[in-house]
Amino acid sequence: MDSWLVTLSLFVGALGVFYIFLIWNLGSWKKRGVPEAKSYPGIGTFPSLFTQKRNVVYDYDEVYRQYRSTNKFVGVYNGREPQLFILDPDLVHRIHVNDFKHFHDNALSDTIDEKSDAIVGNNPFFLRGEEWKERRNELVPGMSPNRIKNVYPVTLEICKRLTDFIRQQAGEQNNNGIGAYELFLRYTTEVVSDCVLGIHVGTLNNEPSSFLDRIKNLFHLTPSQIMYQIAIAFIPSLKKILKTKFFTTTNAQYFLNLMSDSIALRQKEGHSQRADFLNFLLQLKEKKNYNNLILTAHAMTFLTDGFLTTSQSIAHCLLGLARNPRAQEKLREEILSNINEEGFVSFESLSEMPYLDACFNEAIRLFSPLSANTKLCTQPYTFVNSDGTSFQMKKGEIVFISYRSIHHDERYYKNPEEYIPERFLPENGGVKKFREEGKYLGFGDGPRICMGMRFGATQAKAAIVEIIRNFHVKVNSKTSNDNLLDKHEIVAVLDGGIWLDFTPIN
Repeated sequence: MDSWLVTLSLFVGALGVFYIFLIWNLGSWKKRGVPEAKSYPGIGTFPSLFTQKRNVVYDYDEVYRQYRSTNKFVGVYNGREPQLFILDPDLVHRIHVNDFKHFHDNALSDTIDEKSDAIVGNNPFFLRGEEWKERRNELVPGMSPNRIKNVYPVTLEICKRLTDFIRQQAGEQNNNGIGAYELFLRYTTEVVSDCVLGIHVGTLNNEPSSFLDRIKNLFHLTPSQIMYQIAIAFIPSLKKILKTKFFTTTNAQYFLNLMSDSIALRQKEGHSQRADFLNFLLQLKEKKNYNNLILTAHAMTFLTDGFLTTSQSIAHCLLGLARNPRAQEKLREEILSNINEEGFVSFESLSEMPYLDACFNEAIRLFSPLSANTKLCTQPYTFVNSDGTSFQMKKGEIVFISYRSIHHDERYYKNPEEYIPERFLPENGGVKKFREEGKYLGFGDGPRICMGMRFGATQAKAAIVEIIRNFHVKVNSKTSNDNLLDKHEIVAVLDGGIWLDFTPIN
């Protein structure tokens, strides 16, 4: 009997210690004079990260809407990790731009390094300080307007293959519609692999593609990655000693072999023949004496920036145009007025079509490729709240910004759930006005704004132009009528997918 009581006492004591561990951080924001959102022991402020009952962005929105009118920031917990949720667009802009030196690192850089994942560990998004600056400066010339222009003819040729594939699919699908996410991932996979690696992967057909399968797998969390996220949510300090990897060993070896083969083929052909991104990387190899592993990391920076987010932005833009026939017709008129004597829209014209730009940016606003971001405080910073109280953030602490919540705030965007391209027209200030006010963060902002923004926008707009000039696009009945996001995806994709009908224009 005594033994049983001892065992029970130890068990109850252990439960008590564990519970204290779970709630230990709760209330820490209030002690520092910062309002604190409701949080749960061990789970934190955003329970959907664990329960998966809905997409976690809706948790972000609830907290944002509860505090936005009375506060510029609020304390939250990601699991057990304290983070400062920034609610004020002016503060958001200052963090990204004006006061960048205080927040120049992305907090995700804590979770990965070159030893755990040599490919992603060399991606500028994850690098810090001077190392980030040096690596970004190396890569930015590879995304220059002239280099993007040089590969624009390649993009146009693939756009023609895209429209041929859509015609074939539209004839075969009857009333089932075409899955837009899959369709445009096939397109961006072909464009990016050709423009970056100089290889033709042939994904715009019904044939199986190992390359496409690899790309799809890149953006799905593995069980070990999920377990890592749970572990660091419970014990945030683990990030300092335990790192994760984005590329599995198998995927890393696949792309390393692919890069080596691409380099060998280009050197055999003579890399001076084509001024594309691979040519740029080979010049960098000679200049810096880099090995193929570093070149693969650089190539994957271009590739990962162009695959998924660009394909989804095309799908979301066409969904908006399909739901808004008047906008679709207006865009079609702009496109037809910009077709040159050779029968296509030139690179220069593509960049100067205001309604096309507005349509694209409105799709990015509605379905932000990066729903939220976390920035690391790299120098102490004083925040002042709406009531005049101040709070000093320490070096190493984290600020949290929900891009989506700002993009869907009716105070800044009238009828925010509707697709209204006109809000981004030049006469209304364009996207620049919203970005400078901290209200548009489709590609981030400031010195760490997305490097692949120009390239991604070019390939997306080229596809949209080719489709709208050749097809009337309508929403298939398989597509839901709302914008509810898939609860299992880490990126903003519509629950149930996007299914579209394409009717050829004679």
